[in-house]
Amino acid sequence: MSRKHLKPRDKVTQRMTRDGVVLENQTTGEEINISDREAEQDFTPSEATGRAEKVLERADRAQERRSMKKAAKQAGQVESTVDAGLRPSARLQFSEEERSTPELKKYIRKSDRQADRLDAARAAIPKETVKIKEKVFDEASGKAKTRVRKETRDKPPPAMKPNPASRPVQEVLLFTHGKIHEVEHENVGVEGGHKGEELAERQAGRAVRGAIRRHRMKPYRELSKAERLAEKANIEYFYQKAFHDNPQFAQAASNPISRFWQKRQIKQQYVKAARAAGQTTANGAGAAQGTAKAAKSGSKAAKEAAKESERLASFAVKHWKGCLVALALLIMTAFLMGGLQSCSSIIGGFGSGFTATSYLSDDADLIAVENAYVDMENDLQRQIDNIPSTYPGYDEYRYDLDEIIHNPHELASFLTSILPRYTLAEVQAELQRVFAKQYTLTTTTTVEVRYRTETRTDSEGNDYDVEVPYNYYILNVKLTARSIVSIAPELLTPEQLEMFNVYLETSGNNPLVFGGGSPDISASEDISGVHFVNGTRPGNTAVVDIAKSQVGNVNGQPYWSWYGFDSRVAWCACFVSWCYNQAGLSEPRFSGCTSGGMAWFQSRGQWANRGYSDISPGDAIFFDWDNSGNADHVGIVIGTDGTNVYTVEGNSGNACKIKSYPLNSSVIRGYGLMNWD
Repeated sequence: MSRKHLKPRDKVTQRMTRDGVVLENQTTGEEINISDREAEQDFTPSEATGRAEKVLERADRAQERRSMKKAAKQAGQVESTVDAGLRPSARLQFSEEERSTPELKKYIRKSDRQADRLDAARAAIPKETVKIKEKVFDEASGKAKTRVRKETRDKPPPAMKPNPASRPVQEVLLFTHGKIHEVEHENVGVEGGHKGEELAERQAGRAVRGAIRRHRMKPYRELSKAERLAEKANIEYFYQKAFHDNPQFAQAASNPISRFWQKRQIKQQYVKAARAAGQTTANGAGAAQGTAKAAKSGSKAAKEAAKESERLASFAVKHWKGCLVALALLIMTAFLMGGLQSCSSIIGGFGSGFTATSYLSDDADLIAVENAYVDMENDLQRQIDNIPSTYPGYDEYRYDLDEIIHNPHELASFLTSILPRYTLAEVQAELQRVFAKQYTLTTTTTVEVRYRTETRTDSEGNDYDVEVPYNYYILNVKLTARSIVSIAPELLTPEQLEMFNVYLETSGNNPLVFGGGSPDISASEDISGVHFVNGTRPGNTAVVDIAKSQVGNVNGQPYWSWYGFDSRVAWCACFVSWCYNQAGLSEPRFSGCTSGGMAWFQSRGQWANRGYSDISPGDAIFFDWDNSGNADHVGIVIGTDGTNVYTVEGNSGNACKIKSYPLNSSVIRGYGLMNWD
């Protein structure tokens, strides 16, 4: 009996393809299409059609990019309104006295009107009710429970999500256009009309979507506009109130540039105070409190802005040359750039450019830092002077010392490039870092074998001379000094180094802050007919004759180079020190009017304030142009006729000149009295 061989059943599966359902025999690998679905037609466009479609696609993408840029810009304008819609009214509270003040009525009415508009805009924002879950503690059961409460709040700006219903419509349109593509190649007119139809459909779709978005965003745009106008009205009120309460500040607002900077500062302070006071919350009580704080801060900012403008106006008067030079450079640059900017842009650029090249620290802080650095240099000099007591027992002390000197403007420019506005406490570490780089003091010991002659007696009683060697100890003291300009590239970043050079070039638009000059550009005076009245103190006419012989010198050479500077500095103090040195005096020697000159005379009790009557020829006279208490300029006294004091000054309008001042002139700081023994 033959045995029948059994064959396993084929494994058959079904799967869906683009052409329909396919029956697949996984044993044999055979595939059978069991679907009645017709095969998809090939709608691949021809080469000509492809080029046309590419043109339309590029136009479509360009339009989409423009729409995206516009939407981004609108989003930036409305970004602040997302939370702004939750804010309460920024209505200011005015007292009866303020409302009755004629000068303020106009600005109060404008503030109230804009506040009403802002409230109406906030009320027009669409609202939504949201459910908020929160946990509360039930004292009765001792357990925490979840409570749901409803809260009404402003809706955020709509995101314009795609409409789900638009997908089927798009599918139908794609199918229809595909069918048209099949036959349009036979007729150029049909093809052109079809492309135009496609373009019209896209443009119509964009127009509809844009109109819908503009409609939905209108309340948020109105809110943003109302907030800006309300803020502007409140700032204008603070500005006017500041000058009503402080009439002395009115001079500072005499020009449009001052008013611009004042209002800008008030706006910054107002916005900062409003945010800090919690005006971004929906708490009405907190809003009222925040508004009051903002109002107080705004008034304070207005006063500070007025004071700052007054200071800037004084600064501009004092440094009018620098202002003119900066303005001239700015105008030349504007013309070279094509003259496309408006006058307001030029004025704004001048203000910002002038500020960017100026020392922003207060004069008192600049001088305090300079004095601290001079004290460090004096300590170094005392350390050198005390070398024999610090290192006793040496046979000889040899010194190789560079000059202990620095340019005050180099130091100020260096520190300003790191910290635009600084105080002494903030730059102590930087001063140490600069000082360690600028000055290097080293001591080394050298031992030399030398011989001295000694007389000795031999055994027979005869004397004879012997050369005996001994060690000769020498202490070598070397001080290496570098200028701050040379060490700046090692301590500053490239950006800081660039700013350092700018500040150094402009002297921070404050060249006289450390003393060293006079802005007087008038000619030297003739004193041939002046009758001088001698005081009781002896003077030194030799010093006066030396100083008078330098009248007419321009640019201060050789005075600053004699002092040790590698380039021109504010040289009035160098001139006075040079004259004293030429007369055979090693002291006083100073390059700074306050830290060097005044400090030297005051420390020795040889100082007299303005009004001192017994001044003598050869005394030093110090000037204070802005009545700050510091010395801005120094000269040498020629003498007095009983009414005026006559001087020889270096760096008076960058020249040596003879000048005169009333004995009680407010610009005279005092006198350095020389003891002519």
